[in-house]
Amino acid sequence: MREILGRRRRLRFRRRGRPARLDAALTCATAWQWPVLPGVGSKAAGGRGGRGRGCACPDPECAVPGAHPFDPGLLAATTDERMVRWWWANRPTAPILLATGGRAPCALSLPAVAAARALAELDRMGVRLGPVVATPTRWSLLVAPYDLERLGELLYAQDWVPSSLRFHGEGGYLVLPPSEVGAGQVRWERAPSPEPRPRPHGKSPVASSAAPWLPDVGAVLDALVEASSGAPDGGSRLAY
Repeated sequence: MREILGRRRRLRFRRRGRPARLDAALTCATAWQWPVLPGVGSKAAGGRGGRGRGCACPDPECAVPGAHPFDPGLLAATTDERMVRWWWANRPTAPILLATGGRAPCALSLPAVAAARALAELDRMGVRLGPVVATPTRWSLLVAPYDLERLGELLYAQDWVPSSLRFHGEGGYLVLPPSEVGAGQVRWERAPSPEPRPRPHGKSPVASSAAPWLPDVGAVLDALVEASSGAPDGGSRLAY
């Protein structure tokens, strides 16, 4: 009887866990109009005594296990509710991938250690940040959409940019919470918050139900470069 009850408990926990990922994907796609698609996901590492999680894709040397598109490909990303529901009904544990660029958010990312240090410095500087996605290896600061021309101009204006800083724009993607990938759990280091909508006649602003507020990439890039310049290695020699 104990084995049966234990099995029932495990099944209940799985059912409770399934809607969270679907709900998050639907919020991104329908409420925020962020195009999403399911990631390839991870699997138990093979081999005798293997530990951790490997990628479910065919590449045994996958650099980002579980955290990339495979089938469907990145071009399938959508905001269509029916498609999102179908994907996660069939693959309830699939990671949520955001297709960056276009009208969707873009991002700048740093290795986790450098990013934690940079965020503390940005807070000290009074820089307002948008959502921040944290994985065990990298943290990504979401910003308003930008194109390659704008990014090129911003980088040209900088005297120095840390080599560990990466840019996620048109044609890129990010894994979003509450996904779990080969490296571990994905979470919000800074949760999304809506842009306050001013109330007429000078009353206090009220929260909007629209997509989360996103800062301009130029302001975040300038602040990140300034914050990184004070580090012993500028964040450049930190591992992925």
